[in-house]
Amino acid sequence: MKNNRILLSHGSGGEKMHLLIQDVFIKYFSNPLLNKLDDSAIFLHKNFNFAFTTDSYVVHPLFFPGGDIGKLSVCGTINDLCMCGAKPLYLSASFIIEEGIEISILEKVVRSMSKTAQEAGIKIITGDTKVIEYQGRNNLFITTTGVGIVDNKLNISGSNAQISDRVILSGSVGDHEVAVLTVREDFGLNTKISSDTAPLNSLVEDILSATSFGESGNEIHTLRDPTRGGIATALNEITSKSEVGILIYEDRIPIKEGVRAVCELLGLNPLYAANEGKLICVASKDASESIVAKMKKNRYGRDAAIIGKVIASPNGVWISTLTGGKRPLLMLEGEQLPRIC
Repeated sequence: MKNNRILLSHGSGGEKMHLLIQDVFIKYFSNPLLNKLDDSAIFLHKNFNFAFTTDSYVVHPLFFPGGDIGKLSVCGTINDLCMCGAKPLYLSASFIIEEGIEISILEKVVRSMSKTAQEAGIKIITGDTKVIEYQGRNNLFITTTGVGIVDNKLNISGSNAQISDRVILSGSVGDHEVAVLTVREDFGLNTKISSDTAPLNSLVEDILSATSFGESGNEIHTLRDPTRGGIATALNEITSKSEVGILIYEDRIPIKEGVRAVCELLGLNPLYAANEGKLICVASKDASESIVAKMKKNRYGRDAAIIGKVIASPNGVWISTLTGGKRPLLMLEGEQLPRIC
């Protein structure tokens, strides 16, 4: 913030974005619902717990292996609702369209949104459209807002991780970032990596069904979808809010060989790479094995694995490396380059 200008790194999902949120948005919007900074806000109205979230999508190119901006916008908002245990119900969709874009492109995006919403069992019930002046880039920006309901026995939050909890990852990391990156930058790499963009509500339902409710509540304490900034940044958010440490094991983190190869070639760390169809689950030690077994039966959790545990100290995220050492895994400080959106 020292240069008094917004930088691209303020949108990376890393440390600069978190400082921007604290120094500007929390400064003026501060309230108990917002200040938790979970993926969705939970509020009580007439004996029902509602979840509410919104997000904007500016990905380029609009179409990429495994998805497009339309599918991404629907899945992203559904998944944010799910990360507090909500059952997504309805979405709104707002479009900012550059003058000159082909109607067939817009129709293809909207058709993809419809197909994804049907798969997830939700409806898009309202929206808005604006057209901006021609800029020669075929720009299309989408903002989606979602609402869902939450079982009042659930208390899932980034601030709820507990000592001895296990950290579960639903599948391989970095697929989305590598898929978008390779088509956007035209590196000439012959990869078959597709984006993992997917609605995770069925997977979350399976996770919740694998646990029981006791006097202390559900055994699922935290859910996070590691989008911008990857699993490294998402785990750091959890340790910061819960005031604990997390130790993860490098050899347990699923990474596809194609993703690993591209990241090594470009000097990227897949642990900071964006995902759009994966989740992190922090759950009690006793329930973790049954949760993983349940996840593996779902198409979006077949590669689920316990990758670490919550520790009392030291705070922050630590990784046990393949060579037997241990080092801190910090929050993304700037941004991974090249940018994917």
